[in-house]
Amino acid sequence: MSQSHQQPALPTCPGCEEPLDAGDRFCGACGHDLSAVPTGPGDRPTMAVAAPPAGQAEAGPGDAGRAGAGTPDAGAPRAGAVEGGAVRWPAAAETDSSDVPAPVHSPADVPGTDSDGRPLTGPGAESGGGAGAAPGGPAHEEAGAVRVRHDHRAAPGGGTATGAAADAGGAARTTGDRAAAVAGAAPDGAAEPGGDPDSGDFPLAAPDPRTAEHAPAAPAAGEKVCVACRSGRVDPDGYCENCGHAQPRERDHMEQELDTVAAVSDRGLRHHRNEDSFAVSSTALPDGSPAVVAIVCDGVSSASRPDEASAAAATAANEALLASLPRGTHPQQAMHEAIVAASEAVNALAQQPAGAMGHDAHRHQNAPACTLVGAVVAGGLLIVGWVGDSRVYWVPEDRTRPTARLTEDDSWAAQMVAAGLMNEAEAYADDRAHAITGWLGADAYELEPHTAAFKPDRPGLVVVCTDGLWNYAESGEEMAAAVPADAQERPLHAAQVLVGHALDGGGHDNVTVALLPFAVGPDGAGSARESV
Repeated sequence: MSQSHQQPALPTCPGCEEPLDAGDRFCGACGHDLSAVPTGPGDRPTMAVAAPPAGQAEAGPGDAGRAGAGTPDAGAPRAGAVEGGAVRWPAAAETDSSDVPAPVHSPADVPGTDSDGRPLTGPGAESGGGAGAAPGGPAHEEAGAVRVRHDHRAAPGGGTATGAAADAGGAARTTGDRAAAVAGAAPDGAAEPGGDPDSGDFPLAAPDPRTAEHAPAAPAAGEKVCVACRSGRVDPDGYCENCGHAQPRERDHMEQELDTVAAVSDRGLRHHRNEDSFAVSSTALPDGSPAVVAIVCDGVSSASRPDEASAAAATAANEALLASLPRGTHPQQAMHEAIVAASEAVNALAQQPAGAMGHDAHRHQNAPACTLVGAVVAGGLLIVGWVGDSRVYWVPEDRTRPTARLTEDDSWAAQMVAAGLMNEAEAYADDRAHAITGWLGADAYELEPHTAAFKPDRPGLVVVCTDGLWNYAESGEEMAAAVPADAQERPLHAAQVLVGHALDGGGHDNVTVALLPFAVGPDGAGSARESV
């Protein structure tokens, strides 16, 4: 009988070399586990544990003699021998080399699958596999115990997904059934929502926030949709209930086009709201000839509610012109009356209690104010009227002809130039250049509407704009260079181009422009101007 290699008792700890007492399992100094078996010598023979080849079920009497000194006792069954269809395993030694009882391993403790869950192949896999014991024996009872694997989901009935293909008798798993076993992890073969059936993911503990009850409701038909996320509903304050994005106001960008007039207004790049406003319309004179109207207003930012002031003035002036022109009132007189009506509408805003409109509560409450400029094309005449620093330009269709600015600003710079104290370049370079000296509002010193009448002898374009545009094209030549060549045929497109010109230049102010193409009849000749 071969002798097992015995290691003498350790007088000292192999970890810290401290003296040991008899029967110690752990070192009292460093806690080293003394039950660990030291590495044996390199010439220790290895006995393979495997079933004998087919046709050799038991060892014969002569096998013991051939085994020699390297085999167990002749009377004991050889390791891996098969008796009655079951493999007989060698008995474990009662103690190991450190006089500690050796751990006992049952055949069922040997894993029957590899790291991917597939059954191991080899001798005995067809008959015993991982169980390795005949039914009814102790090994069979251990093999039938439930084994928990954490790399696969549990199958219905308390088993594992990888073990779902095993039969009731504890037979080995069959190859090729792993996919079916995994599919059985979910009832009725249904995979978990939102996940791969073979991914091994666990269900979410919390509901998906995209489908949670607190998620904002989708906008109903007719409600505004957020321009940023395209899914949230816009609340009455102008913010998206989903992403919180501030929505553009209706007045941030406005466009309107009629047959013979077009206008565009934009908030610009620096202001938080659009304080400009415009009104365009057309009507007929008593003789049936058309009359086209364009009104542009610019709210005074230092005043209270400038956006309301410009809107009220533009609406009032436009309505006054639409009422007086069909009655036969001379267009120049009608323009004067329209400016007076606009002034009264702005004055009425000052009579409202401070903060009545719910905004600008942080601003000192003074009278709302704005500027106004307008143009009327009727009966072969061009009538302009203004208060403040908004302007009207004339751009002839033939760009070789001279252009002209048809209005004079009510501003500090214009006064300095008119008084001869500065030239135009010096005056407009001063920080006080845009301080206006005339406006519509209850706190205006005295209302002085300016009107002028022209009779152009050639076709051209009338440009009515606020300083948000002419700051980037101040002279007539600069304005003519910015106007597209096809502005006569496409006034809306030309207005869009002019607004884009101001935005490209910096967009420091609100930008508003209205364009009126002017056509001359076959009997048109000469030009005239009459100022009031």
